[in-house]
Amino acid sequence: MDTITPLLAPFLPALATVAAYLMGSLSFAVIVSHAMGLNDPRSYGSKNPGATNVLRSGNKTAAVLTLLLDAFKGWLPVAAVQTWGAAYGLEAGSVALVGLAAFLGHLYPVFFRFVGGKGVATALGVVLAVNPVLGAATGVTWLLIAFFFRYSSLAALIAAVFVPVYYLMGDGVAWRADNRIALALVVISALLIWRHAENLSRLVKGTESKIGKK
Repeated sequence: MDTITPLLAPFLPALATVAAYLMGSLSFAVIVSHAMGLNDPRSYGSKNPGATNVLRSGNKTAAVLTLLLDAFKGWLPVAAVQTWGAAYGLEAGSVALVGLAAFLGHLYPVFFRFVGGKGVATALGVVLAVNPVLGAATGVTWLLIAFFFRYSSLAALIAAVFVPVYYLMGDGVAWRADNRIALALVVISALLIWRHAENLSRLVKGTESKIGKK
C-alpha cells in the first residue's frame, strides 16, 4: 500500500459502493438500442429497459449485447473487490455492499431518472462474481425454466428463490459462505421478486408474454 491509502482506508468501502452504484446505473438496454438506431425499450412491450424487452424489437444482437453488458456491470465491481480488495481492507462486507449497490443502480439508475430494469442480468453478474459455480447453478436454473416454459419472468422468479439457497447449501462444499454476502443475496432476490410482481400477476392470469414474442 502507498502512503495515501491509509488516509483513504476508512472511506474505501463507501467509495467502492458508490462506484458500483454508478456503474450499475448504466442502462445498457437504452444505450445499446440508441447506438443501434432502435426504439427506446421504455416505449414498447413491457417498457422495461432489459434484454428480454429489447428482444421484442426483433434485434437479437441488441438483446444479447444488452444481456452481456448488464451482467458485466454487476460482475465487474464485485470481481474487482474480490480480486484486489483484501490488500486495501475490503473484505466480505464490502463484497456484499458493492454487489447490492450495482444491483440497485440497475433498478434505480441515477443517469436515467431512477427508472431502471428488473435486474435479472445484473443480479446474475453479481452472483457469478461471488462464485462462478454459484453463478453457473443460477444460470442453469434460469435456462431450464426458460427453455421448458418460455417465460423469462418465471425463470427469473425461480432462479431468484434458489440463489440464497444454493449459496447456503454450498457452504463448506464449493465455497465458504459469509453471512453478510448471504444477506445481500437474500435482499437482491427479494427485490428481484418484488420487481416481477406484475409479471407474477400476468403469469397467474395466463397473459404473460413468452420469450421471443414481439
